[in-house]
Amino acid sequence: MPGKIKSVHDPRISLNILSKEDVQKIHTATLDIIESVGVRFPSHKALDILEANHAQVDRQKMIAKIPGHIIEEALSKAPPVYTLAAIDPSLDLPLDGTYSHLGTDGCGVEILDAFTGERRRTTKKDVQDVARVADYLDEIAFHWVPISAQDCPPQSRSLHELEAIWLVSKKHLQTESIINENEMKTAIDMAAAIVGGRDALRKRPILSVMQCTTSPLSHDGGSLEAGLVAAEAGLPIGYMTMASCATTGPVTLAGNLVVGNAEVISALALMEMAYPGCPVYYAAAQTSADLRTGAYTGGGPEDFLFGAATNVLADFYNVPLSMGAFATGAKEPGWQSAVENSLSAFMAVSTLSDMLLGAGLLHGSRILSYEMLLLDAEIWSILCSTFEGIVVDEENLALDVIRAVGPGGNFLAQKHTKKHMNERWLPRYMDRRPYNVWEQKRDGAREWALQDAQKILREYHPQPLEDQLVAELDRIIHHHEMKFKPQNG
Repeated sequence: MPGKIKSVHDPRISLNILSKEDVQKIHTATLDIIESVGVRFPSHKALDILEANHAQVDRQKMIAKIPGHIIEEALSKAPPVYTLAAIDPSLDLPLDGTYSHLGTDGCGVEILDAFTGERRRTTKKDVQDVARVADYLDEIAFHWVPISAQDCPPQSRSLHELEAIWLVSKKHLQTESIINENEMKTAIDMAAAIVGGRDALRKRPILSVMQCTTSPLSHDGGSLEAGLVAAEAGLPIGYMTMASCATTGPVTLAGNLVVGNAEVISALALMEMAYPGCPVYYAAAQTSADLRTGAYTGGGPEDFLFGAATNVLADFYNVPLSMGAFATGAKEPGWQSAVENSLSAFMAVSTLSDMLLGAGLLHGSRILSYEMLLLDAEIWSILCSTFEGIVVDEENLALDVIRAVGPGGNFLAQKHTKKHMNERWLPRYMDRRPYNVWEQKRDGAREWALQDAQKILREYHPQPLEDQLVAELDRIIHHHEMKFKPQNG
């Protein structure tokens, strides 16, 4: 059953990935690119804001060249600390630079059915079912919309996905699938209905928003305009670069960081120009293309290095980071997914990325696997314990206990052992059985994780929203859908 959120807090282990000089070089190069090459903003609203803030705008190409000091001035207005609110305040997530929180991945289009094993297209019921399992797991601190509600109308699909999650979970929700103004306005109406109005939502944003850039050096117009609507409402808004070495970014790691950084900070600066002080965050899931096929990799040393480096950049700009991790390219849970998800998460947490994304999806974020979701939670549990480090103080040195037991004794019966035994990590899925027991059954992590997922799906039904709120969410979505109905006559 869900209890206290399990996040990494104030870790005793850290990693140095970029020096101060390295970061300054990347920042200087980024400002050079934004000012001399420019970034494409295919939105007249965005271009109006940029032009009003002294950017050089080419309306025909929709490219803005923004002076470096203007970017720096805008970013200085972003709040360095804020909270991702949850419907249940006990599940709030502070973004203050001392926590790493894990979320699910999104937005998959297929699912491995927990009961039949069938790989099929995803539905709204699947969104709700996955959210129930994620709600159950203490390791999952917040929801990304994990999969697409493909049985819902395209013009309102993202809203149905939000509703499906809010119906079964009171954890914070972050959407990455709203990419136009109208849907964003409706999503804000839905969130405001839950918390008691827009003023209440501004104080307690139970919804945050992720948008993706279009590498290299470009944005999507709908995403920009949706982001501006969210920023006006006080919702935390982030822009994620997925620049890929050798295809949508330079083949070199530093060059790829420059391209991605230019995309992200240009978008965040735009938000601050429009609504100074609005909560924004840096977001990244940079990778390297497979040079044999050109395909997305979803794992590898480049991904792991980017995971650590982008948090250093986010810290330089004094904003939180949402980092793509766990998004394995593996087709099934196994050796590859364990290596990729463990190392990518370790590297990101070692620089204390505020938000990590990716739990539960396979094949480069295409296929939801319940087994993978639970196994990823186990990986996160290991990291939470690892990053507590080793506490060295009088109590933990345990000299009195060592003296009492002496040579050849046993510590099991000591009160000190009972006092601290719950601090020791215990696995759910790592196999520690004697060999002969394993040999008889020859089962393991995948089977156990699937059995647990099936049990959660059968038995765990969180307290739903009040009927009045459910009806109001339905009404808001229906009103949105009516805008797209053909008019008679």
